[in-house]
Amino acid sequence: MEYENSRSMGIKASPSMAIAMAAKKLRAEGRDIIDLSLGEPDFEPPAHVAEAALEAIRAGGIRYGLAAGSEELRRAIRDKFRNENRLDFSLDEITVANGAKQIIFDAFLATLEAGDEVVIPAPCWVSYGDIVALHGGTPIYVECGPDAGFKLSAARLEQAITARTRWLMLNSPSNPTGAVYSVDDYAALEAVLARHPRILILSDEIYEHILLRDTPFVSFGEVCPSLRDRTLVVNGVSKAYAMTGWRVGYAAGPKGLVAGISKIQSQSVTSVCGVAQAAATAALTGDQSFVADAARIFARRADLVASALEEIAGIEFVRPDGAFYAFIGVRDLINRSTLANDVAVAACLLNDYGLSSVPGTAFAMPGFLRLSIAASDQELQGACERLARMVTSLKSRAA
Repeated sequence: MEYENSRSMGIKASPSMAIAMAAKKLRAEGRDIIDLSLGEPDFEPPAHVAEAALEAIRAGGIRYGLAAGSEELRRAIRDKFRNENRLDFSLDEITVANGAKQIIFDAFLATLEAGDEVVIPAPCWVSYGDIVALHGGTPIYVECGPDAGFKLSAARLEQAITARTRWLMLNSPSNPTGAVYSVDDYAALEAVLARHPRILILSDEIYEHILLRDTPFVSFGEVCPSLRDRTLVVNGVSKAYAMTGWRVGYAAGPKGLVAGISKIQSQSVTSVCGVAQAAATAALTGDQSFVADAARIFARRADLVASALEEIAGIEFVRPDGAFYAFIGVRDLINRSTLANDVAVAACLLNDYGLSSVPGTAFAMPGFLRLSIAASDQELQGACERLARMVTSLKSRAA
């Protein structure tokens, strides 16, 4: 008996979560495993965030909430956009969901017709393409490798657009590469999009505050106001405030689009947990020193990892400008070894050297590995040493 429909059978479970579960299993069996597969801050949220959640519980009155999110949280989101991104939205142009992932899921569910295309610069986050496909759309991956700075150019965007193109997916800072789009990058894309008025733009800015070098962050919405009625800006509290498990994401965009997303939310999960919304409100309105401190920690860790990786001959590595990942090219290693592809390299690294990574194939960019730098200095140093040992061993076998 078949229990899934064709849409469900056509997608895969999250690769990063599957690899993390495999690493946990090996660790439970007594193996010495360094797990750098998941993109999750390794420290707790600010104390006032947890206290706000506890206070909400003590105060009581936690009942069904508004599908679009509480007015208090949406006011905090509105102020965040005004103060940090110079974007002005009304409350009915803002919606809250169970993580940024649900925002993306609901946006595509609300807008995609069968056969509609979504342009996705690759490498890209593991779930974009499957979410598109689940809703009957067709992901159109546009390769943006190291030669392009891992960013979509105007020329490549123009080549990818067809009469079926419905959305352009953008992510800055990028998961998995850490690439950050500049004002000039966005302005060039805006010139192309101006000629294609049917295309909507989803700008995933969840890593906004995690900047590792001197490259500044700028929101697509701020640079491209002419596309305001077609742009959905997506963000959340997971990365900046170490609140991954609280599951609070948010978005702002055209009233009609936001209403469609909220309507779907009302028929699926009803609303976001009221306790989590109170915590998210405290995160956005309270002392912001945690955000800057966390960014400095990640920047220092990125320097530590980059210094080690740049000493490993046989891999490609470009220092990231944002997010908290190292995206490592292993194409030369594959060509010179008996390992068939990046999936085999990742398996070798886990099974033989005890280091969990995510293969680039999961990000629509074969020949790479992603390591999270959201780990202790000791774990990161150990991870680089294990990677170096694997590379040395594979090269010596090939010789």
